[in-house]
Order: sequence, then structure tokens, then C-alpha cells
Amino acid sequence: MTTHDIERYLNIRSAYGASFGPDGERLSFLMDTTGVPQVWTLDGPAAWPEQRTFYDERVTFASWSPENPELVFGMDEGGNERQQLLRYDPISGGISNLTEMPDAKHRWGGWSNDGDRFAFTSNRRDEAVFDVYVQGRDETGDAAEMVHEGDGWLTVGGWSPDDSMLVVSEAYSNFDQDVSVLDVETGELTHLTPHEGTVRFQSAEWGPDGENVYLVSDRDSDTLDLWRVNVESGEFSLVAEDDEWEIDGVAVDHDSRRIVYSTNVDGYTELTVGELTAPDRIDEYAVPDLPRGVAGGVSFSPDGDRFAVTVSRSSDTANVYVVDAKTGEVTQWTHAATAGIPRDTFVEPELVHYPTFDGREIPAFFSLPDDDAGEGDTPVIVDIHGGPESQRRPSFNAVKQYFLANGYAVFEPNVRGSAGYGKAYGHLDDVENRMDSVADIEAAVEWLHDHPAVDPDRIVAMGGSYGGFMVLASMTEYPDLWAAGIDTVGIANFVTFLENTGDWRRELREAEYGSLEDDREFLESISPINNIEKIRAPLFVLHGENDPRVPVSEAHQIVEKAGEHVPVRELIFEDEGHGFTKLENRIEAYEAIVEFLDEHV
Repeated sequence: MTTHDIERYLNIRSAYGASFGPDGERLSFLMDTTGVPQVWTLDGPAAWPEQRTFYDERVTFASWSPENPELVFGMDEGGNERQQLLRYDPISGGISNLTEMPDAKHRWGGWSNDGDRFAFTSNRRDEAVFDVYVQGRDETGDAAEMVHEGDGWLTVGGWSPDDSMLVVSEAYSNFDQDVSVLDVETGELTHLTPHEGTVRFQSAEWGPDGENVYLVSDRDSDTLDLWRVNVESGEFSLVAEDDEWEIDGVAVDHDSRRIVYSTNVDGYTELTVGELTAPDRIDEYAVPDLPRGVAGGVSFSPDGDRFAVTVSRSSDTANVYVVDAKTGEVTQWTHAATAGIPRDTFVEPELVHYPTFDGREIPAFFSLPDDDAGEGDTPVIVDIHGGPESQRRPSFNAVKQYFLANGYAVFEPNVRGSAGYGKAYGHLDDVENRMDSVADIEAAVEWLHDHPAVDPDRIVAMGGSYGGFMVLASMTEYPDLWAAGIDTVGIANFVTFLENTGDWRRELREAEYGSLEDDREFLESISPINNIEKIRAPLFVLHGENDPRVPVSEAHQIVEKAGEHVPVRELIFEDEGHGFTKLENRIEAYEAIVEFLDEHV
């Protein structure tokens, strides 16, 4: 079999984030053909796509106006996450900066239904909080009107059908949110989700009549169900539930009354499509025959007869599909290239469950290379996701496929604290239970030791962000298990991380990890930097200089201390933030990782 270098795999493209134009015949989407995601448009399935933006920086989203031939897109600089909103005119090709405040973050909240205004939240008044703004489509800079002064992490979910109200969500942690509706004219905020303890209220969407809001919540169960809440009375009613899995998202089209919701079934997405024939009743249509994988980003056509959705699976890159809502007929619109690498060489994982220290079964995706390695000869990369309230799902990963093509197995555990398995599972690693999730990694390695294909002396820990902490913690807690470790934008010291992370997210993170005021001693005790002398395996640390989430100082301190007794390499990118988005940087980073593994594993 022909093998390709890592650069070829990193040139595999993805198309995602589709939005229908006002005529219903054109889609915008993001694609990374140039090395960073840019805006492209397409006038039909498999038609030749046209590139619309040409920046060296990543575009983060694109949204067509519902009435006018124009779209808004978001872009930051050097990964600093201070997203600006820009408007693109496809007729003239002109682009105007709508926000013009590069020191502030702007979070898109959607077009009004008449296309005259748009909403967003921003921390331009106070870096630590987000306020709600409304701005006219022709206005720029400081012309936006602040319609609500916030005191936390606010997100706008969209406009009511008559454009008089906005649905506003506030996050206290990844497992605790509130939803309110805001009267744009008076500024009156009506709280819809009073609750005690931690309850998730997510994916809030206006109903067709503007009298109800649809959302997913675990208010009455361990997993997320689909609920309706009446705006006037505040009354909740259950619309759909799953006894075992989480309904994790919903989209509603106001005019056609069509609804799409997604269920996360052990990492795989199942879509339900139907029509709201009553506020609490969905008459279901045919199930779309989409590829089995991970689907999301539903965008309805103007008439509601179709919707666009992005689908990614382990054996194929992300692409945009258009679904006939009523018949379920599926048409693939984009065909992102695989850099000449045959799709049939990409490996699908096996979903496994392994026992851990307290008798629980931990879900994981295990991929073995398609080669003739002898028994006990296969090295393994244990790839640990970030979050921690995230989930490793069976979507495409070019780097993973490179490692598989070059003889590595890849093991992707969803340890306790991961999303997708219910509220109780997600809270199992909170604060003082943090190291139990690290013990789940040790159990994963013990399971791998018993697998006949695996070489137990060549197991690598790899992870980014919180996954980077998990790498460092696994190497300090269980030093004899590892042949090497790769930490990307990871946390080395919870105290310095919380002291130096962005003001806008400190409270969110303290809800998960513990607070500096109340839990400092515990946070010190579990920080890898304070146990660094236990690491015995070579370590590679990568980071972005502009990282606003995990400051680059986390990398510097772990390199300095670990380098006193084990081989350590550090690679810092001056024009990146929390992760690497530019193709040339990704190539440099992963070529260096491959070189590191070749040397030490």
C-alpha cells in the first residue's frame, strides 16, 4: 500500500457550516482549501464552488441574510478569539467591518427575520461579561445599541418570528445554564428557566408562533430531553425523550413548522425530522439516509422544505448534505478533497467499553491499523479529548488516519466527566474527583495491555487543552505506563491557569475545576507541575503564543521543570492561539510530532 507523509494528510479538506441564501438556491459554507477556513458558495449539488473571502486568518462562521443578498461572517486574528463581524456583498465583492472593535469579542446572535438588523453579544464594555447588542445592517463600529447589560456569559439564540424579542442564554458552567427572552424595545428580560442546582438548558429555539421556546434540558432526567416552555406562563411540557441517550440539539423553521432534533447515540448522531402539528406534538417524517457519523449545523431553506447539515465520519471528511425534510431524500452538495488519498484507506473505529477502578464501563473508540504487524507489535496513541465536558465522537481526523496508515493504533476514551452520557456521568470528575478521570486513563492502558495486538512498551499519551492536562497528569500519576507524551495547549498548573486565563471565562472554569478562593490547596496538589519529578518518559509540549484560554506560560513552566530530568521539546507558534489553525503551522507541528515519535517510540 502506498503511504503518504503527514503533510499530505493535513491537506485533506473539510466543508461545513452551511447557510442557505435568501433565494434558496445558493449555499454558503466554510472550507479550508487555502489552509485556513474561508467562505465559499455553491449554486447546486456538486457544482463548482466559488471562494468568497481571501484572508490569512480563519473565518469562524458565515450566515446569509434572510431577505437580502448579503452575508455576515466572523473572523479573529492570530487565534486570539476576539471575533469581529464582517458583511460580504456577493454582487460587488465588497466587505465591511461591522464591529470595528478588535479588542473585544463578538458572538453572533442572528439576523432579524426582515433582514434589517442583527444581534450579538460582546464584552466590549467589560472584558469579564457579555452584553446584548442590536445593530442595523448598514451600521458599523459603535453604532450598535446595547439592549441588555449582562453580568455573565450571555449568548443570543435568535429572534422571535415578529422580531420583537430575542432568546438569550446564560452559562454558569457546561452543565448549568439559564434561558430568558428579551424584549428588544423595552429591555425587559423574562426568565424562563428558574431552577436549583445544576441543570442544562441548551439549544434554545423560537417556536413558529413566538409563544413558545423549544430547548433541550435535563431538568427532569439524567439525560437531555426536548422540551417546550411557554413564554407567557413559563409552563414546561415534554416534547420528546430518549430513555438512554441525549437529545443534544434542535432546529425549528417558523413558517413551515418543521423541526429537526439530534440524538447522540454513543457518539453517533441520529436525526429526527417532522412537523409541529401542535405545540407538543411532532408528526415524524422519513428518517434521512445520511452517512453514519456525526451530524450538526442544521440550516433550513427559506421555504422550510429542505435543510442543510454537515456530516463527518471516521472514514470520510466533513461535507454538506441537503435533505428533503418530508421525504428524507439526501443530496451531497460538497465534495471536499482528500488530497488524493483513497477514502477506502481510512479506518473506522470499533466502539469498545473497558472496566475501570470502580466497576464502571468507560466508552472508547479503538482503531487498529490495517497492516500485518505481528502479535504484540503495535504501538498505541491514547488520544485524550479536552473539555473536560466534551466527547470524542466518530468524526474524521486526518492526523489519526496518518498514524493508522503508519502502523499506530489509536485509542480515544470518553472518561468520566465527558459529555454525551448524562448529567451524573458528566459530574463524576468535578473538583475533588478530578483525579478519578486520570485513573480511567490508567484503566484504559491496562485494557490495552491485554489486547493481543498491542505492544505494552510503546503506548503514547496525547491530548490538547484539558486533554493536555490529562497527558501530564497521567505521566505523573502513572509514570511507568508511557513511552512518550504529547501535550498541546495543556494546563500544567491549575492555580496559574485560573489566575491568567481570560476574565470572560474564569468563572465558567472555576465551576468545573474548583475556585482559587476555596480550593487553592487542592488545585495545587493535583497540578502536574507540582509532581513533575515523577515523569519518566520523553515529553513534547506545543502551544500558541496568543492563547486566551490556557496562557502560553503553562507550556513554559512545564518545559523548564520537566527538562531537568527527561528529554523535553517545546514548540511555540507566535501567530496561533488555543490550537493551530493555519496549515503551515499544522504541518510544522505534526511533522515535529512525527519526528518526536520516530525518535522515542
